[in-house]
Amino acid sequence: MKQSQERKNSLEMKNIVIIGGGFAGSYAAKQLEKDFSVTLIDEKDYFEFTPSVLKTLVHPSSAKSIQVRHQQYLHHAQIVKGSVSKIEEEVVFVGKKKYPFDYLIIASGSRYASPIKEKNLVIASRAQELRDSARKLSKAEYILIIGGGIVGVELAAEIICAFPDKKVKIVHARKELMERTPAKARAYSRLFLEKRGVTILFDERVIESNGKYLTDTKKALSCDIAFLCTGIMPNYEHLGICSTQINERKFLCVNEFLQVAGRKNIFAAGDVNDVMEEKTAQAAEKQAAAVVRNIFCLEKKKPLHAYSPSKKPMVISLGKYDGLFFYKELVVSGLLPALLKWLIERKTMLRYQWLSFQR
Repeated sequence: MKQSQERKNSLEMKNIVIIGGGFAGSYAAKQLEKDFSVTLIDEKDYFEFTPSVLKTLVHPSSAKSIQVRHQQYLHHAQIVKGSVSKIEEEVVFVGKKKYPFDYLIIASGSRYASPIKEKNLVIASRAQELRDSARKLSKAEYILIIGGGIVGVELAAEIICAFPDKKVKIVHARKELMERTPAKARAYSRLFLEKRGVTILFDERVIESNGKYLTDTKKALSCDIAFLCTGIMPNYEHLGICSTQINERKFLCVNEFLQVAGRKNIFAAGDVNDVMEEKTAQAAEKQAAAVVRNIFCLEKKKPLHAYSPSKKPMVISLGKYDGLFFYKELVVSGLLPALLKWLIERKTMLRYQWLSFQR
């Protein structure tokens, strides 16, 4: 009772609404819930370790090991399962229900924008859709992956390592796989896939489908199932009063303190904002930490701290027993990065499980 009263008196329990329960949103909710009245709005009722989502396509049973329900690690926050319909002055709507806020954190993430409409196309960023496609994949002979960035490469590796007899083809609009990574990483990933029979079409873009996928060079590609792994599109449609601050690439513009331009009490973290750094889980958490710090600074009337984007180390998996670690021009390949990614996953999930027992 005494602890509860102290918590109520600490910062007058102002309302904070957080949109999105991924790395940024869940981190911010946990850090703020003891000192504010926090409402977390998410389309699902659990946190998921998204860097390992692709493996659930070939190992659906592994999904539970990378999930933890929001109510397990959040002990004071209100959890709302639903989609934000609009944002107005100091209030967020989920359908007709209103959630007032003194501070708002937009961490709504991103998705792949599909250039084509096709019932056999699986959007690789939709975790549940991937898992639902596992049975169809197991029966498929010809698999098409649209996009040869990090996600496309990881997905191709997961499939070909689990099902070495399947015919996997990547269509990539650029001249090299994972074009923003070091040259050694690009070369290693290409060799890894081609040695296992993956066909890669460079400088080709899939533009439409009517049963068969057609590229911009008029090449027809047939498949049993296709996966979309192209560039991300921020989830911006619900932004309402913040929509005037969306740039031409649909990212939400923020200042150096991660405040939405012109809005002192609204912050954006993770994939949805226009900060120039790789959109990774690590970056999302670091941005969320910066937002949390600045909210406390505002409450205590202290100067805000600027967020400094930086190049961060990355780990990607190539099946279960191979992978790549790279930081700037340093590249390490083989079993060690695969083990490192597994350790990062376990560390993250153990942290959330440990939080489940802390009250």
